[in-house]
Amino acid sequence: MRPFPEKWRPSLSMIVVAMLLFVLCLPLGGIWLFRFYDSHLVRETESELIAQGAFVKAIVVRGLEDVDFDPDALPFSLPQSGDETFQLTLPKLDLSSASILPRRADAEFTDQRPSSMFLELGTEVQKIIEIAQETTLAGFRIVDYEGIVIAGRSETGLSLAHIPEIQSALKGAYTSVVRTRVSSSPTPPIYSISRGTGIRVFVAMPIDYQGKIAGVVYLSRTPSHFLRELYGQRWKLGAAVIFMLSITLIIAFIFVRTIKGPIDALNARTKRIANGDRTALEPLNHHGTREIASLSRGLLSMSEKLQDRTDYIRTFANHVSHELKSPLTSIKGAAELMSEPGHEMPAEAREKFLKNIIADTDRLSQLLDRLRDLAAADSLTIGGDCKLGDVFAKIRSEHSGIEIFVHDEELHIPLATETAFIVFSNLVENSRQHGCTTIHVETIQLDKEIILLIQDDGEGISSANSEKIFELFFTTRRDDGGTGMGLGIIQSMLRSQGGSIRLKPCEKGALFEMTLPSMKTYQ
Repeated sequence: MRPFPEKWRPSLSMIVVAMLLFVLCLPLGGIWLFRFYDSHLVRETESELIAQGAFVKAIVVRGLEDVDFDPDALPFSLPQSGDETFQLTLPKLDLSSASILPRRADAEFTDQRPSSMFLELGTEVQKIIEIAQETTLAGFRIVDYEGIVIAGRSETGLSLAHIPEIQSALKGAYTSVVRTRVSSSPTPPIYSISRGTGIRVFVAMPIDYQGKIAGVVYLSRTPSHFLRELYGQRWKLGAAVIFMLSITLIIAFIFVRTIKGPIDALNARTKRIANGDRTALEPLNHHGTREIASLSRGLLSMSEKLQDRTDYIRTFANHVSHELKSPLTSIKGAAELMSEPGHEMPAEAREKFLKNIIADTDRLSQLLDRLRDLAAADSLTIGGDCKLGDVFAKIRSEHSGIEIFVHDEELHIPLATETAFIVFSNLVENSRQHGCTTIHVETIQLDKEIILLIQDDGEGISSANSEKIFELFFTTRRDDGGTGMGLGIIQSMLRSQGGSIRLKPCEKGALFEMTLPSMKTYQ
């Protein structure tokens, strides 16, 4: 056998543990790697800013209506849409596709001054906004139709007309962007749960007043971070982690119980079998899965057959050496006596020794032929079929002194013609040597097997010898040239084809029961 290459290989336990850890990390890893929840939080923040901006816009419009502001004084008209009754504004930001812009540019000084009416309106709205900011934490700026801030604390009176989203809103288009968040405080050493995100959402909503653009509500807010959301759901998250750990441990237990444990036990059995321990051929106490049970049965069955084969070869070698040694010893002794110098052997004695040498040589030749037949029986090709009548027709031609009656000569049996001839001719020859003159072959066809009952009218087999007749080299006719291998060859041939043969008790002669697979089962 070629040497097994020695190199490091991961164990089955190592692979499964790695897979379980990988599966366990998937839920959290998905959040960290894909950050899909951040986009949801950004859209949620934009939706809140849209709602807040709509209320602020309504307050500004109501203030303009209260002072009966003339819309003709406004330079920009609102673009016409298909439905002027409802103006639905939906969030549209998505971190996977939206670009994160740089921080918002500072407000610029301008020589233009907003009208006193817009400044007064901005002052009133500023009071309302400051109260709302205590709850919403959003940044509010209200600019007039020229982009000048009329409500925005320190930026009141400055211009935001250069901001791209303000410019787009002054043309009547709702605009939202994501910009880099700038904080006056230093970045914390550990990622902040409450305000750890580094972005800020900006929303610019045009203020439409009787078909004209009166200004823009400009809002901004930092979206919540997903860690904060997870912290808020920490108890549920903890329960989920415990659940995942429990499932992982259950999977590991099932794996150890159904796969690793039986495989380790089977591996230990193979080592014991290799060391010659026949007690290791017992089935495993726990097989785990159907496939491992099938593998275990196959391996133990193969090991048992190999053990039996080893015992058979050892016994067979002892028998062969014994059977060959007797005629060789006889031949050697006769040759030594005939070749002794100074001793004149009588012609009758020489003739007797020569006959013994020839007889022993014939016995050796016959024994070697039988051994060759036995080897052929163990290596027969499985397959083929033949008609029973054709086989016995050939046997009748070679054994004219025996009458053979076959119950169903049209019956097909699952043996090749040559194999069937060797089996039945050996059986007929064995009967002939024991004084048989008539043989009856009865056939019984069952669903899964064919039974042949072969009975002769010979001397029969004594009860003392009935248990030994299938043993190799056992014979009651050794002096007449019997080798004791005929029935052994028949048994080996039938066994290789899935059949069997046994001796059954009968009143006269010998009765053998031969069992073969049915043609349906065999095919």
